Amino acid sequence: MFDPAIAALVPPGSRVLDLGCGTGELLEHLIKHKGCTGYGVELDDTNLLACVKRGVNVIQRNLEEGLSIFEDQSFDVVLQLETLQHLRNAEAMLKETARVGKIGIVSFPNFAHWPNRLQVAMGRMPVTRALPYEWYDTPNIRVGTFTDFGVLARKNRLKILDSFGLQNGQVHRTLPNLTASVAVFKFERE
Repeated sequence: MFDPAIAALVPPGSRVLDLGCGTGELLEHLIKHKGCTGYGVELDDTNLLACVKRGVNVIQRNLEEGLSIFEDQSFDVVLQLETLQHLRNAEAMLKETARVGKIGIVSFPNFAHWPNRLQVAMGRMPVTRALPYEWYDTPNIRVGTFTDFGVLARKNRLKILDSFGLQNGQVHRTLPNLTASVAVFKFERE
């Protein structure tokens, strides 16, 4: 996923690890426009091929296996964009993100966005642009909210450096738990 607001969180010249990098579009942008270096981690064969075609270094690995192949603090920034909701042990991967990177940046669909709340109040699980699947065929094995992540970060002694919501490409800093479909957090270990 490439979003300019997220790319802006990455300092120029950073060594970056992009977990669940998809087609490598964001990492390619960071390399070309911000002088970054690094690797993507991706499981899907088609996405892996797309990364290679872009010239992005990529490792094929299932994130459920953890990040034991990387040493502590071996990257300046670890990106975990739109992946937490797909993992069985999101907390363990969050800890690994903080271990491997000096800074972590995560994003995920914000289940507390007002249209989701309305659909739940009407007795249905939400189907939106950020959550585009029906409850019975979703690849998301968990849902979370902007506020929930703050609680999880504190529990794991992570210091939030920046946070905001995204809605249709626009940054929302006022009431992001209500007004944004995607939550974004930049953090470091305390």
